[in-house]
Amino acid sequence: MIFLKSESEIEKMREAAQLVSRTLAEVAKEIKPGVETGRLDRIAEDFIVKNNARPAFKGYGPKPNPFPATLCISINEEVVHGIPGKRKLKEGDIVSVDCGVEKNGYFGDHAYTFTVGECDPEDLKLLKVTLESLYKGIEKAIHGNKTGDIGSAVEKHCSAYGYGVVRDLVGHGIGKQMHEDPSVPNYGKPGRGERLRTGMTLAIEPMITRGTWKVKSLSDKWTIVTADGSNAAHFEHDVVVREGKADILSTFDYITEITKNEILECSYG
Repeated sequence: MIFLKSESEIEKMREAAQLVSRTLAEVAKEIKPGVETGRLDRIAEDFIVKNNARPAFKGYGPKPNPFPATLCISINEEVVHGIPGKRKLKEGDIVSVDCGVEKNGYFGDHAYTFTVGECDPEDLKLLKVTLESLYKGIEKAIHGNKTGDIGSAVEKHCSAYGYGVVRDLVGHGIGKQMHEDPSVPNYGKPGRGERLRTGMTLAIEPMITRGTWKVKSLSDKWTIVTADGSNAAHFEHDVVVREGKADILSTFDYITEITKNEILECSYG
């Protein structure tokens, strides 16, 4: 079931999404070689709790194996759902950090892929194209379009560079639940899928690889990696479907103020 949000609900969602944005910026301050991913997770959890919210990922999922951490930290060939721990970041890594919060009964959920020190130029290109594809998808998140218009825009942009567009994992609706209808694939055909209506709130999240689109799960039952070991990038925003132009609830501005990464700067509209 799809829930259209009122303006008051949207503002609560914006507050939750902006807290995720600020949390990712706190994490960005510590992304450097030698830092344990578990430390990044603790920084995020402390910041979320101090801001009177709840880490949405921690404890999410069915027993006996719910997700054990505040952040999903996925490095290199890990696409999503990597579990933080004692692993240390290394020079040249690319690191997807995905974060979710619940605040005042509404959820925010978005992600950014960081570079650790000097990275392979081909990985930087992957990140740039993936980020561009996110905004191309968001441009299609307007009243009267279909979810296929979003997916087609993402797929067309990334496929032009020979990248793999992950099919087994998709974006989603968001609101009083972290995952709501509709599903928002990063592939598809224009004019197909669920019709978009003003007040729908979506988490749009391209997951793009340098190789195959196929993925597999690791033994921890959470971490998803590329089937061929190629590196992957992941960016995500929370948006509201509007007439003419989508409204982005989250922001990367706090992150870019810290990272100063001009290569990845990309604006919407």
